[in-house]
Formats: sequence, C-alpha cells, structure tokens
Amino acid sequence: MLSVKIELLEALSQVLEKMLPGAAGKAAFESPKQAALGDLASTAAMQLAKPLKQNPRQLAENLRTELLLLPAYSRWVEAIDIAGPGFINIRLKPAAKQQIVREVLSQAQHFGSQVATDKRLMVEFVSANPTGPLHVGHGRQAALGDAICNLYQTQGWEVYREFYYNDAGVQIRTLAISTQLRAQGFKPGDPQWPSGENAAAYNGDYIAEIAADFLACKTVKSDDREFTAGGDVNDIEGMGEFAVAYLRHEQDLDLTAFAVKFDNYYLESSLYTSGRVDDTVGRLQAAGKTYEKDGALWLKSTDYGDDKDRVMRKGDGSYTYFVPDVAYHISKWERGFGKVVNIQGTDHHGTIARVRAGLQAANVGIPVGYPDYVLHTMVRVVRGGQEVKISKRAGSYVTLRDLIEWTSKDAVRFFLLSRKPDTEYTFDVDLAVARNNDNPVYYVQYAHARICSVLAAWREKEGGDVATLTQAELSPLQSPQAQALMLQLAKYPEMLTAAAQDFAPHDVTFYLRELAASYHSYYDAERILVDDLVVKRARLALVAATAQVLHNGLAVLGVSAPQKM
Repeated sequence: MLSVKIELLEALSQVLEKMLPGAAGKAAFESPKQAALGDLASTAAMQLAKPLKQNPRQLAENLRTELLLLPAYSRWVEAIDIAGPGFINIRLKPAAKQQIVREVLSQAQHFGSQVATDKRLMVEFVSANPTGPLHVGHGRQAALGDAICNLYQTQGWEVYREFYYNDAGVQIRTLAISTQLRAQGFKPGDPQWPSGENAAAYNGDYIAEIAADFLACKTVKSDDREFTAGGDVNDIEGMGEFAVAYLRHEQDLDLTAFAVKFDNYYLESSLYTSGRVDDTVGRLQAAGKTYEKDGALWLKSTDYGDDKDRVMRKGDGSYTYFVPDVAYHISKWERGFGKVVNIQGTDHHGTIARVRAGLQAANVGIPVGYPDYVLHTMVRVVRGGQEVKISKRAGSYVTLRDLIEWTSKDAVRFFLLSRKPDTEYTFDVDLAVARNNDNPVYYVQYAHARICSVLAAWREKEGGDVATLTQAELSPLQSPQAQALMLQLAKYPEMLTAAAQDFAPHDVTFYLRELAASYHSYYDAERILVDDLVVKRARLALVAATAQVLHNGLAVLGVSAPQKM
C-alpha cells in the first residue's frame, strides 16, 4: 500500500501542478478523522481555492474528475467523495490495501526503515554520577535514550550513544568519606556519622559493601576503568577511586540487565585535564562576552535570551557547573555531531538557556538551538496499592534493578516509554506482572505470540514456509477486519518518521497497542487455518505481516517479541 500511496500522491501532484504552476508541493494525504469517511484525505482544494479564485467545493469536484481519469486512480481507487467545504476523501479498493502485506513480508525487519544517510546524531543519556545505584529516573532516561537512538537508526541516521559522568568534585569526596566511615565500623545513626538535611554522607547499604570489598583488597572493573583496593582505611583518595570504579561496575550491571550499551563514556574530569574548560573560558573572554563583578567572572548570557547573566568562575576560583557543560558540548560539535540530543530530568530545565548562551557566545559555528533536550519527570512506583519510596540497598530511592527484578526488562522498558517524557508517571508493579489485557506490554507481546502459534501449527501440520507467503494470492482479504488491519500496518513507516522527529517513542507504544487490538479483532472475526488453500494462505500472509511489524516496533523500544507465552 505504501507504493500505492506514493503512486497516487505523484498523480495528485501532477494534477495540482497543471491547475496552478508551483502547486505540486501541496500534494499530501492525511488520515480522515473517521474511518467511515475513507482511507485517505486531501485538503488541496481548500489550499488552492484562494490563489485560483474558485469556490473550494467546486474546485474539489473538478479535482475528483481529473483524478479519476488517471490510470493510478482508476486502478487503485474505489471512490472519491467530497465533504464539507472541500475535503477530498479517497476510498481505496481492497487490492490497494492488500499490497501492504506483500511489502511487509518482502522487507521483513527492514520494513519501516529508511535508507542509510551520512547524517550523524549523538544522544547523551543516563549520565549518572558514580555515587550510587541507578534509580528509576535513570531507568526512564535509559529507555528514552535507547529508543530515540533506535528511532533515528530506522530513519537512516548514524547514531552514537554517550554516557557523561562527573568523576570529580564534592559528591565524589562525600562518597569517599562515607566509604571510609563504613570501613572504620561506623553506620548511619552513630554519633560519628554525618546527620542532618544537608549531611555530607551516603547512607545506603551499598556503601558498606564497597567498604568491605575495599578492606578485602578486591579488584573492580567497569567498561572504562579498573582499580585494585589497597585496604588502607586511611587512604581516602584510594578509597574514592575504588568506590567510583565499584559503582561504575554496578551501573554497568544495571545497564546490561536493561540491554543498554554505550559507544563512549566521557569523563567530566577530562575537560579540566585536557584544558578544554580553560580554553572555553578563554574563547568567551576573547569574544567580549564576560565581565568581572564582585570578585567573580560572569557570562553575558542575557545577550542570548537568558533571564539573567550567570556566574562562570566564583570568587574562590572554581567554575560553576554549566561551564564544563559548555566545554563538553563544544567537544561534541568538534567531533562532528551536527545534531545532539540530551536526555535529562526536568530539574535541568534551568541549564538549557545558559548552556546554549555559552555555545553561541563561544563563536565556534554552533547553530542556535544546539543541543536539543528531552526532559523527563521522575517516576512514582506503586506496589500492592502502596507507593514504594525507599530501597534498603540504595537508602533513599527505588533502584532500576529493583524494578527489573520485581517485573522484567521488557515491562520496565515498555511502561517507562508509554507516556510523554514530561508527564508524571506511576509505575504499577502489580500491573506490570499481570498476564491479562490490562497490561499493555503483555497485550502486545501476546498478539505476537498468538500469531507465532498459528504459524507454528501450520508449519507442523503442512510443512508451511513463511517465505512462500510473499507470493500468496491476497484477493480473499476483503472483510472489514482484514482491511482495518492492513490499513493499520500501512501507518507504521510514517509513524516511525514522526516519532523520530518529535523524540516521541511513546508514539510507538500507542501504535503497537492499536495494531495488537486490530489483530485481536481480526483473529476473533476470521478463522485462519481454513480448508480453502487460497483463503488460508492469504490470511496466513496477513497475520505473518502483522507479526513482523509487531516485532519491528517492539525492537525499536528494546522489548522482545516472544514466540510463546
């Protein structure tokens, strides 16, 4: 059907160009608001009415007459109706809709994907400081970042996944002190343990685990580092390095369980040791975009739309946190990434204006609006009807590992992607493990498994081969349920393109639920393994195509497509 749509669109372009030179670009189809109105709709008549000085409805009538004279429309179109002030509603012949089945089966896992281009995208996500286990918010970032990468890969982009973390600073010192206190035998609640709202200590049980392994002189290894503990309780620096390596290893385990892999880990400390921070400050000073006031160095960020100027270097000589961010993004640009997306929590909203201001002030050729941001809210976890706020091991929050162990990787990914990133989300653990249609991931996966069981029964009984279904006669696919399912399959490629452009993997979850619903309706309406060979092969081809699109869509989300459930 995609090829049919392209053919019809080209014919519409020719007619519009004939009516008004330069109007070919206004040729476009959309889905009618109600399925009963047709399969495709066009507003071209209303767009051309004013420049042509014609009544839009009469112009639509003229367009219909012209279109029905064309071979593409006489071959694929059953009827063209005019509605309202000039809407053109096109009803396709069953044969036109049936083409999508052959297209899906022939393209298989590539259906919906565009040809490779030379466009490059970097997505920075998770970027958790190595001071504790990954929490549920990091899980939402991981799911979002990975799915956005997968979406852009379907559009032909070369995608690069990067994890940026702060391996220096106050929080790393706090981690080292907390580990040392545990190694000395102290614990939260003891008089020696820092207390109070802003106490410099991490209280989770994982700190005791790190301390025990440090005293045992163990070696820890992560994707980007390895460190052997010295066992000296007075070696605060060594203890800090060991704790960072330990937690980086822990995060690697969490990400592996979540099936997320990164192409690179970028250290904030490298921005200082390489001189990038100093170079960035020098660029801003040379550009005349800074000034001294009250013993501090300020950026004229209001020149670029920020609500106030920002301190870059404090009176004690240390830099504020957005300065290395600016240096880091100049690095991204210099590495050839013309498009960059950062996945961050909504608490980072205030940094957007100042980072973009710094990048413009640096005058290195970076376009306005660079980088893009996807901001997400935190996640509320409910289990047994009660909110879960604390993990004993983490000390203050539910970890990603908790959620995976309570449910599954598939459920966590699908659930965390099922809403717009900036909307509040409650993760219902009980729903995530329910084996019923109220559980969205189960509902979609069950549709795939249900089809696989039908295909397996056919193979076992008749030795059938799905590959041969590409040649099946599809004319028996005439029922309303079959046609609705085929129309749903045809929406997949355009849905992917729109979801990528909008950084909206939740659109994929909505689509998959709608596709699963269409399949379940079809399955309930028509028996597939009937005696009539031609009818049976046509229906098998349709459900095999449906399984393929379900598989492809779930893969974009990083969710498995089981053959049995």
